Amino acid sequence: MTYRDLHEFIAALEERGMLKRVRAEVDPVLEISEIVDRVSKRRGPALLFENVKGSEFPIAANLFGSYERMKLALGVDRFESIGESLAELLMPNVPASIKEKLSSLAKIKDALSFPPKLVKRAPCQEVVLEGEEASLEKLPILKTWPLDGGRYITLPLVFTKDPATGKRNVGMYRMQVYDARTTGMHWQIHKHGAEHFRRAKEQGQRLEVAVALGADPATIFSAIAPLPEGFDELLFAGFLRKRGVELVKCRTVDLEVPAWAEFVIEGYVDPAEERLEGPFGDHTGYYSMPDYFPVFHVTCITHRRDAIYPATVVGKPPMEDAYFGKAVERIFLPLIKMQLPEIVDINLPVEAVFHNLAIVSIKKRYPGHAKKVMFALWGLGQMMFTKAIVVVDDDVDVHNASEVLWAVSSSVDPARDVVIIPGTPTDTLDHAPSLPNYGSKLGIDATRKWKEEGYPREWPPSVEMSEEVKRLVDRRWDEYGIE
Repeated sequence: MTYRDLHEFIAALEERGMLKRVRAEVDPVLEISEIVDRVSKRRGPALLFENVKGSEFPIAANLFGSYERMKLALGVDRFESIGESLAELLMPNVPASIKEKLSSLAKIKDALSFPPKLVKRAPCQEVVLEGEEASLEKLPILKTWPLDGGRYITLPLVFTKDPATGKRNVGMYRMQVYDARTTGMHWQIHKHGAEHFRRAKEQGQRLEVAVALGADPATIFSAIAPLPEGFDELLFAGFLRKRGVELVKCRTVDLEVPAWAEFVIEGYVDPAEERLEGPFGDHTGYYSMPDYFPVFHVTCITHRRDAIYPATVVGKPPMEDAYFGKAVERIFLPLIKMQLPEIVDINLPVEAVFHNLAIVSIKKRYPGHAKKVMFALWGLGQMMFTKAIVVVDDDVDVHNASEVLWAVSSSVDPARDVVIIPGTPTDTLDHAPSLPNYGSKLGIDATRKWKEEGYPREWPPSVEMSEEVKRLVDRRWDEYGIE
């Protein structure tokens, strides 16, 4: 099942007992965040705050804060099924018959038959606020942590167009509210939105921006998906939803936004203007410190009459963003395996906030294979931000910390198996490197070593019981009287 808008998804959550309505008055400054943090840590329900101090709009939070809700949002029982479908489209098996060929063509046609489509009227423009009326003070924007630089819009879909090609990008970049008409635009140096900004700056022109709040779940997810540059996030959203995303033209900028969004904030960034943004309590569990970013100027705000303001709270994991990250991990694993078929599985641990550690199991086929996989992964899109990669053999469960630690501690000689690479890109939010956006990488080969890799001794066999004895004990287990 997929959803037309956020309202349908919230209704589906409530029908399944996955949503709790909070009717007590709550303050968007810190109080809501403390509630959400506690509920997230105990893997609690989605929350709908109906009585928000100082605002007429309710706030929906923690909507995606479990595997069950994330799967429901994307309409799947297994995240991997999405990636498997994509992999099959990108590299289909050679059809053995006319029937298989027609079936393959039908799948490709089906996948490409859900492009975004333009409509003339839209719920997101039921109320139009321009001029002095277009005030951010009307929105129940959260301040999430005590040292934050102010209130932040935390779940925005930021729409821009490449000034050179006109291609659309949809990203999710936090927005610090400076006043009723301006915010920061925290697109980091490696992001596609930042590239559009650089190109606008080269041409000496403003970059028009539209921010949608509260689209359907698949469109929200598409904004954080690590898609290749130039790949339309809305086409990916259509693939996930199995129907095209309806768009409407903005009122004051030349951009299109989801017609069923809750709110749309229109405006621009001026390449000649930057302002100090931050601090912000981030998903790393630390505050990202102040730095200079572009300033977004509001020209118009539109919204539904029954609008719900969506928000997410990030901080020390695990929190809601953990489930976004794990969905990305499982969805894109089949695509990674398409390029590196020796990979068996990958784990990006929640505690390592995804870009700090990757644990990878491989079917080792030749000397140095583990190091080849490390370097290949660092060359794949946003995997370049991965600070440390641990490679283990295919019989190690990468999701079992006990097995991984056993493999690392028993199979690694540091002088031989540890690789440190200086002078590499790092995630902007990683505070550990001495310089912003520039640091180093760590690779650990925790596979069993071969003689061809300089290990002259015989590698000892691991301690395992014979299958015959295991079957015997299975048959006689009840006789032992052990509960």
